[in-house]
Amino acid sequence: MSDSIDDPITGAAPWQALRQFTDARIALGAAGISQPTGAQLAFQLAHARARDAVHLPLDTDALMPALQAAWPHAAPPLLLHSAAANRNVYLQRPDLGRRLDAASRALLAGVDDGNRRCDLAIVVADGLSSHAIAQNAAPFLAALHLQLAAEAWTLAPTTIVQQGRVAVGDEVGEVLDAKIVVVLIGERPGLSAPDSMGIYLTWAPRVGLTDERRNCISNVRPAGLRDTQAAARLHYLLGQARLRQLSGVALKDETAHEAGLRGGSGPAFLL
Repeated sequence: MSDSIDDPITGAAPWQALRQFTDARIALGAAGISQPTGAQLAFQLAHARARDAVHLPLDTDALMPALQAAWPHAAPPLLLHSAAANRNVYLQRPDLGRRLDAASRALLAGVDDGNRRCDLAIVVADGLSSHAIAQNAAPFLAALHLQLAAEAWTLAPTTIVQQGRVAVGDEVGEVLDAKIVVVLIGERPGLSAPDSMGIYLTWAPRVGLTDERRNCISNVRPAGLRDTQAAARLHYLLGQARLRQLSGVALKDETAHEAGLRGGSGPAFLL
């Protein structure tokens, strides 16, 4: 049958070619007053992938050596846990995901002085998509390592926080006495992007800070902001945060028109 909006079976829209420019659900067509079967099945598949992204446990056994390899010669990563005991509690009590449990806090407090009072602490949290972290965290850290390798940055041991929210990085940074904390976290999955990682930067982290004190780089994934682009943007923000001793709404990204940071045909996505 012809690929036309008048086709009662497939209901394909004549502007379907526009779908090459977006992952949004456009030009789905119609079958009478309903969606075509293919579009409905695709929606159900996307919804299932989003649910899986939320509930799939983070494979820390695979992640820890990948993070170690991404930043050679750094101290081995530390495995921590938030105060949310399991996934059900995490989803129902966001406040518990923002704090470490007692055992994790004690482990951090025991880090030797040579790995404390550092310039930068990196926290990797599963958030709402462990798939995003498994896919993007190690490649991003490898790209960031290349950006920072020629500069004088002292680094705390990378920490992996299970059942973690963004603000758990404030406690990690406070206990380690880090000047800056950077949190890599799985973002809430959408129906077109279950694999998106967010990056949050905070100067002088401490428990109780609110979101206006953070800078966010969002949509880090192969089909979104690529790891090399995200690393270049974070490199700029890290340098400015250390120079000006601030972050959040007082620190603006001024790299949007620098072609060297784009690595592609369009600007990167920064919130």
